[in-house]
Amino acid sequence: MFNNIPPITRNIIIINVIVFIAVFFLPQLNDLLSAYYPFSPEFKSWQIITHMFMHGNLIHILFNMLTLYSFGPILEYRLGDKKYLLLYFLSGLGAFFLYNLWNFIEVQQLVSELQSMNIDAKDFLNSLIDNPDKVLIHNEAEQNLAGIYFGRMVGASGAIFGVIAAFATLYPEAKIGIMFIPVPMKVKYVIPIVIVISIYLGVSGNGGGIAHLAHVGGALVGWILARIWKKHLYRFN
Repeated sequence: MFNNIPPITRNIIIINVIVFIAVFFLPQLNDLLSAYYPFSPEFKSWQIITHMFMHGNLIHILFNMLTLYSFGPILEYRLGDKKYLLLYFLSGLGAFFLYNLWNFIEVQQLVSELQSMNIDAKDFLNSLIDNPDKVLIHNEAEQNLAGIYFGRMVGASGAIFGVIAAFATLYPEAKIGIMFIPVPMKVKYVIPIVIVISIYLGVSGNGGGIAHLAHVGGALVGWILARIWKKHLYRFN
């Protein structure tokens, strides 16, 4: 069955599984391959790509790979290898940049909040870098600032949301099953609802540790690319 999956989707799944196993045996890869806020001292340029192959736990990778397995092959056959690969990685990049654009906005707000308390945000961050185990966090603003600078972003979800959004754009009448909803729904209705919920959770800060705005960024790129390609699919179909 696995051999019947088209090559790009199959290889993406294989690489994700290999990286997940490698991280299990070499946990130090977490710091190296996960994505950090671009202004964090932990950030490295390659993390923009490598974070797409990192996952927090077994449920995380299973859900992402099953979703990719469900939607990816159809798009790979429809778009062709090059366009599909471009869709996947540009969606992942869009996820990274939108998520961190919001982080940047939040950082400015947190710095202003700390200044109003006569706390120098730069001194606080430098203390975290020099002596992370000895710094006491006194308020929520400091905690949130530390979370942005030293929290990791992992997962293929942004790229996969781009794949799902592209699928919804090219096949809007297709019906998909959703957990807890017994009746299949048309994808053109499901995706907008999911995106609105993701925007709310991402902006409100009630995301539960999930980078919801990364999902939005990936979906936005996938939708844009599918809209552009939809009129010209016959040229490379």
